[in-house]
Amino acid sequence: MIFHLQSLLLIVMATLVPTFMIPTFAQLSHDYYDQVCPEALPIIYSLVKEAILHEKRIGASLLRLHFHDCFVNGCDGSVLLDDTPFFLGEKTAFANLNSIRGFEVVDKIKAAVDKACKHPVVSCADILAVAARDSVAILGGPQYWYRVLLGRRDARNASRDAANDNLPAPFFNFQQLLANFQTHGLNLKDLVVLSGGHSIGLARCINFRDRIFNDTNIDPKFAATLRESCPRRGGDNSLAPLDATPSKFDTTYYKALLYKKGLLHSDQELFKGDGWESDSLVKLYSNDPYAFAKDFGVSMIKMGNLKPLTGSYGEIRYNCRKVN
Repeated sequence: MIFHLQSLLLIVMATLVPTFMIPTFAQLSHDYYDQVCPEALPIIYSLVKEAILHEKRIGASLLRLHFHDCFVNGCDGSVLLDDTPFFLGEKTAFANLNSIRGFEVVDKIKAAVDKACKHPVVSCADILAVAARDSVAILGGPQYWYRVLLGRRDARNASRDAANDNLPAPFFNFQQLLANFQTHGLNLKDLVVLSGGHSIGLARCINFRDRIFNDTNIDPKFAATLRESCPRRGGDNSLAPLDATPSKFDTTYYKALLYKKGLLHSDQELFKGDGWESDSLVKLYSNDPYAFAKDFGVSMIKMGNLKPLTGSYGEIRYNCRKVN
């Protein structure tokens, strides 16, 4: 599977097609809303920028929503659904509980685009994909802008169990991380480059406590500083930046890994200094922001193609929090 995807990516790049696209989902397109509602994408950008100006952390939250949506049954907006009498949704899954956020921003975007388009034509799943792209471009600069494929429809259900089974955990080791990504049709390069999403945002103490008290592959002074706000007991929700520039999308995340300053255990697993291919990629991205920007866009588009609902499947929700 990895060889097949790598080969396909090389073919795409060789023919100068700017995006990676899985043929099964060829119904997605860059210009999906050009005729249906050309106002949609500018409105999304404007409201994402407004939200980030109000709170820079929200950019990381919107990026994370897209990731956590796509890794559970595909990019279908299911992460936004509240629990119902018929299913327990993804919001209370281990990786999401008291963690994912940004729902109010999505609600505001949805209301604005539906008003401008005169009726609901923009899916919640597409809003997540575009808001993620806009967030990194706003926080990192135009080099992080990439062309999102659009035309997804929204799921009519969600599953907490599926979220628990499919989302990678912060305590995963390298082999667990790679296996998780491969299960979703993604490869080692995708794992390293998409982990660069941790260039922005914060993490809760409960997710890095074990690392700062028990890991050996960690800078001692870095660990000691973190222990001040994240003790062995209590303070589960104390926050720490994922890298030294949590409000700027850049390559500081990778530089930190070289010095054993990855916040999460799963972050530092990407660089052990033992010659693995992941080590080489971490070194590359730490030194070459343009390589990271290019590869990040490719992998984000690839992730955004995970089992989207198109055609007559799913629906366009009126309210992103509940099915029609």
